[in-house]
Parts: sequence; C-alpha cells; structure tokens
Amino acid sequence: MRKSGVLLPIASLPSKYGIGTFSKEAYAFVDFLSDAGQKLWQILPLGPTSYGDSPYQSFSTFAGNPYYIDPESLIGEGYLTKKECDACDFGNDPSYVDYEKIYKNRFALLKKAFRRAVDKKGLLTDKAYLNFKKEQALWLPDYALFMAIKEANNGVCFMEWNEDIRLRKRSALKNCQKRYANEVEFYCFLQYLFLTQWKKLKAYANEKGIEIVGDIPIYVAFDSADTWSNPKLFQLDKEGYPTGVAGCPPDAFSKTGQLWGNPLYDWEYHKETGYDWWMKRLAHCFALYDIVRIDHFRGFDAYWNVPYGDKTAENGKWCKGPGYELFATMKKTLGEKKVIAEDLGFLTKSVLRLVKKCGYPGMKILQFAFDSKEESDYLPHNYNKNCVVYTGTHDNDTTVNWYKTLPKSDRDFANEYLQITGRKKSHVEWEFIRAALACVADTAIIPMQDYLGLGKEARINTPSTLGDNWKWRLTAIPDAVLGERMKALSRLYGR
Repeated sequence: MRKSGVLLPIASLPSKYGIGTFSKEAYAFVDFLSDAGQKLWQILPLGPTSYGDSPYQSFSTFAGNPYYIDPESLIGEGYLTKKECDACDFGNDPSYVDYEKIYKNRFALLKKAFRRAVDKKGLLTDKAYLNFKKEQALWLPDYALFMAIKEANNGVCFMEWNEDIRLRKRSALKNCQKRYANEVEFYCFLQYLFLTQWKKLKAYANEKGIEIVGDIPIYVAFDSADTWSNPKLFQLDKEGYPTGVAGCPPDAFSKTGQLWGNPLYDWEYHKETGYDWWMKRLAHCFALYDIVRIDHFRGFDAYWNVPYGDKTAENGKWCKGPGYELFATMKKTLGEKKVIAEDLGFLTKSVLRLVKKCGYPGMKILQFAFDSKEESDYLPHNYNKNCVVYTGTHDNDTTVNWYKTLPKSDRDFANEYLQITGRKKSHVEWEFIRAALACVADTAIIPMQDYLGLGKEARINTPSTLGDNWKWRLTAIPDAVLGERMKALSRLYGR
C-alpha cells in the first residue's frame, strides 16, 4: 500500500513552554496530518537527552524524555498551577529550543508536581501508578536510581561516582536506594507521566488513521543507565571503560568520520543469551510505535570500532556484527513487525544481502541523488517498491538551502532530471517533494521544513558538530491551505 507522511520531531512542535510536548498542539498536528491526507508521522528517538541534547545520546534506551511532558495537562489535573508554569523562563524565541533554560527550569517545575502528587493525590497508593511500576520493572528501578545518583553527584558521568556504587556492589546499591528513595520515586513519576501522555497521543493518532514511525538508535550512550546496570552487554575493560567506541568511517558528511563514542556491544554475550536484552528492547519500542526505524542498520552486519580515546573516527576498523541471526530471533520471538532499515552510507554486498534477507524497506534520500559525475542508487528511476523515500532526513540540510548551495554542475543535473525551469526555481522544494511522492517507492516521508519551504535556519542537525543542533521548532501548526496542497499531491500519486 502506497503511503505518505511527515517527519517532525516532538521537540519541534509549537508550544507555550519552550519545547514541543504532548500538548494540544501535538493533537492539532495530528489533525493537520489527517486533514492533509497523510498516513505517517515520523519522529526522532524519545529518550531523555544527555549532554549535547541529541536524541541519539540518551540516559536510557527505555525511558522517555521528561521535557515532553505537557505542563498544561498537569495544570488540568491539579498537579501544577498556571501561575507556576508561566513564572518559568523557558526562553523567548518560539522558533528555537533553549535547552539550558529548559534544563534549569523544567525539573524544578516537575518536582512541584511530584510533591503535590504525593501529598494531595495519593500517588504512592494509586493503583494505576503501582501497576505502571510493576509493568516497567525490567528497566525502571535501575533508570530511576541511576538518575537519582547522577543528580546527587552534580550530573557527572557514572565512571566518576564512588567505586562501590559505580561497580554496583550490593550494599552500596541498598544504601543508595534508601538514601535517595524520594528522588527515585520522582524519576519513576516522570516516566509514569511521560508514558501516560504519550500513549494517549499515539492512540489519538491511530484513531485518525496516522501510524507513528519511531526511531531506535542502534547504540546506547556510555553514560547511561543501560551501560551502568548491564555492563556485560558491552565491550568494556576491567575498570569499566570501553575498549572501543562506535562511529562511522570518513564519508560525505565528515572527512574524519563520525565519532559517536557509544560503547560497542559484546555480540558473543548477546548470542549466548538468545539476544534476550535486544528482544526486550525491541518489544518495548513496538509498544511505543507502530513502525520502528532502526538507525545505522549496517552496524548489524559490520560495525566501525574506533579505539577508545581517539579524537576522530579515522583509525577505526570493521568488525563483524550479529547479522541475520538477531532478526531471525526477533521474528520468532516478536512475530512480523514493521521496520524501516536505515541503510545509508557505503553499503557492502553483505549489508545489501542482510537488508534483502530481512525484507525490510531501506531508505532513499533525494538529496544524495544528484551527483553529476556518476550514476546514483538514490535517483528515483533506480528504486524498487520496497523502500522509503525522503527528500532529506534530520541529518540533512533543508531542501531549499541544500539546492541553493549545490555545485553548479549538480544543480544543472537536478534541474534537467526534474525539469526545474522558470518559476519552478522560486519554489524548488515542491519539485523534489513531487518526485518523492510520484516515484515507485511504497512509502514517502517529507520533513515538515521542506513542505514549508524553509531555509538553513530550520536544519535539525549537522553531523559531527555541537551547539546549534536539535533546536528548530514550528511557531504554529501549518494552515489548511498547505494541508490541501499536500493532500492533493498525495492523492494524485496514489498515496
């Protein structure tokens, strides 16, 4: 079935309180998608962000980001007052997220809600809350304790904690559980709010005929509850430091490669356990999303192992991943699930064989197609049906600015290929959108910035850089005029 959808992170939704949340604006965006004839809403990972604010570097692969909890819902439930929310400084620019101000003010506000929930709402004896804690027992206690200890240690990496706590000595953990009991409960409460609000929003989207495309990073962050509580899962030395870290070799995005710094999996251990942790991780994702985009899919075939301590990813080496065995186990354990394989970058024959054997659709990016010097797999005439086409992703520039900065020979090639002439050049983004929607790919997903014709100010992320990423957001829900144009194009091309 041919479908079309939109890529927009939760953080990029408009809202009154500094960052996109599961608020009335989120529901309004679902309504917009439905009215615009769209069937998919793709988001970025929902985990709690750590340093650098990247959703691909999270304190937990299971937990949700407390920033996305809607303050207005908490006002309605009596956890907070409007005066308390309005008194917080979340930043003055509605088109960008000020993460420093969000960090300084959001948790203080949420702690007020927690105290009220305990003192006046009977949280600790509430059946729904207690059932939530029981249902999430696989990961919640470790995550909440990790965050409580981290807070008590001024946010430093867990490798700098007291050795007994870092190494999870039983007596040390018991002491921490007792000492930080209130803080642990607070972090459990945040996850309860997050999951309750998210499930309500997802149910609304599904009722409107919109499927949620989630995103699972292949790796977890080193400074995370996952690494601290399950060191056996990773390639670590006796002191608990990584022996190598994840990244990408030099490519079109970066001449020195991408140094992600995540710990690498001990795939032999995972195999011995029947990939038990992975099955639980994936099951959790499929409870949150309708379709899961697995980031850096090629890492399951072979992964780039960079020596720990290196400043760039140039000196890494390829190591063998679990291959199809992991996905065979997944299909046997979880059944057939909807997956998008992020298979971008240099693909070897073995990676291509893995994607084909799994049967998952790969990704095609139009911005990668127009190299005038060589034929490209990303040109639409080379697609098959079983793929997902994008004009660009969260790692790409907006189509407007990308086109503007193309070398002349490549721009001339794009113009000839897409017949971009005359007045079409003033709204060039629509020619790329049309090409994506018209092509043979079963699924087409367009970043919201491209539908809005925005420039470089709306770029989400520039790989291998820090400082200006993950900040852009809408100032208002797009209007019905744009929605009608989107609907007409999707209908025209049978989506």
